[in-house]
Amino acid sequence: MKRTMLRLAVAILFFASAGAWAGTIFKCKNAEGVMMYQEKPCAKEAESVSSWSATSVMSVEVDPDSPEADNTPLVLGQGNGGHYYIDGAVNDHYLNFMIDTGATTVALPTAIASSAGVKCKQRIMMRTGNGVTEGCLGTIQKLKFGSFTLRYVDAVVMPNLGQPLLGMNVLKQFRVEHDNGQMRLSRKY
Repeated sequence: MKRTMLRLAVAILFFASAGAWAGTIFKCKNAEGVMMYQEKPCAKEAESVSSWSATSVMSVEVDPDSPEADNTPLVLGQGNGGHYYIDGAVNDHYLNFMIDTGATTVALPTAIASSAGVKCKQRIMMRTGNGVTEGCLGTIQKLKFGSFTLRYVDAVVMPNLGQPLLGMNVLKQFRVEHDNGQMRLSRKY
């Protein structure tokens, strides 16, 4: 189950590699016909499909009374199968994320997104390790883990996902270090 979930997460063609949506997103089709979402214009050999301007900007806040306020790293131990997990909340709906550096963005199972109030803004087709599936793009108003609170976080909602994934659109806001069975997350300045 976890192996399938990891393959699913790694193989997803996510919609944007932007951490802080500050510009235009370009939807391109490469020579093999695979759709890609990126911050830069499509390459000459790729076909430009569409583009849109971002409407939300992710921000990161830190609880001033927490150890991480002075940039003490949040330390996570390695869990089952070598993965890292962290408790968090999406719009005050508590859950457990698997940290996934292979996921371009935060990914939520449909049931969790629905109960946390994450609304679908746009339906998309995604290619996964298990084939093509329909998902949707949404925005998380408030995402929390450790002492960190992020606002206006873009996410993809997936019907066959079993575990929420904390992807690179969030992780690239932090310094991430991995060594000897531990992962350390600290704020970038």
